[in-house]
Amino acid sequence: MQAQVRLNPDRHHPHPQLHFSPAEFIRKNTVLVIAMIAATLSAFLVPPDAEYLSYFDFKTLTCLFCTLAVICALKNIHFFTILARKIVRCAGNTRSAIFALVCITFIGSMLIANDMALLTFLPLGYLVLSTTGREKYMALTFILQNIAANLGGMLTPFGNPQNLYLYTKFNIPNGEFMRIMAIPFAVSIVLIFLICLFIPREPLSVTTEEEKLPIGKTAIYLALFASSILIIFRVIPYPIGILLTFAVLLPMDRNALKKVDYPLLLTFVCFFIFAGNMSRIEPVRAVFSALLEKSTLLTAVASCQVISNVPSAILLSQFTENYPALLIGVNIGGAGTLIASLASLITFRTYTTHYPEKTRSYIGLFTLLNFGFLAVLTIVSMFLV
Repeated sequence: MQAQVRLNPDRHHPHPQLHFSPAEFIRKNTVLVIAMIAATLSAFLVPPDAEYLSYFDFKTLTCLFCTLAVICALKNIHFFTILARKIVRCAGNTRSAIFALVCITFIGSMLIANDMALLTFLPLGYLVLSTTGREKYMALTFILQNIAANLGGMLTPFGNPQNLYLYTKFNIPNGEFMRIMAIPFAVSIVLIFLICLFIPREPLSVTTEEEKLPIGKTAIYLALFASSILIIFRVIPYPIGILLTFAVLLPMDRNALKKVDYPLLLTFVCFFIFAGNMSRIEPVRAVFSALLEKSTLLTAVASCQVISNVPSAILLSQFTENYPALLIGVNIGGAGTLIASLASLITFRTYTTHYPEKTRSYIGLFTLLNFGFLAVLTIVSMFLV
């Protein structure tokens, strides 16, 4: 007998309260807190001076803000959830449904960044499996969605925050960027597909509640999203881009501007300070320069396992010009430990909120799959750089 579910994740997942306790703030913004501490401590070693202004990549911050703002506007009209429901509705069995969820997350990370893709599509995955009695696949689905989010965004400059930073810092040509990441991207697709083949084809019927998109707003927001991509690709100057973003969203959806992930932007600011200060300390320069000279790829991968991929990109870029190896390293390095990527922490927090008693088994499966992906991708990438 086929299990049926009506999908409306927005109804089941209301917006969170605006007021958090300090402990809740730290839990939800762990990376930001670490970045603030690191920036503060580094300022004792290198007291603030005029050179601090040179630390900040204002183009990266502007591009990131514009992209996040328009994504929030599209989320407010339920663009991504409506699109995802239509795709999942076509699934006829468990394998197809999970594969569709993973593919949606994979493609979503290319367009709206990995953390936003997970925040958008994890609730849909939970709803599909929990209401059709397929919760035994929840951990696997969440982990595959997490891997898809981390690796799916590697192909495009706007797919991951670290991509946007490195693309801007090294002024990487568009074609070269995609050429560098093409093979790791393709290997990731193959690995995800192979794992999904082991999921049984249990009958599953999914129906969706009809919901229409506002045609006018959708067209305008998609045009604004296209303009944010043109900013990233250096077609539109970023000062004009940010003015255009405010000109459209202030009258149409001020709430989208309020919902921008400002902690992520502030995290970048803090890591710019930390990385800039570290680059001015000679013993630190000597150590990182020596490590990167031996293997930029392996140093980047190892660094991600300890301090996550975004700070690794910002920090290591101060000590090497070998951007192809660094770019690959901080992308595939998002797989591995729970702290290798902010997206992994988001997935872990979401899963353990629903199943706190299964934390240990989740970590075990997460570690097995992530390090499996990391090992294969690292071996392949060593032949590329």
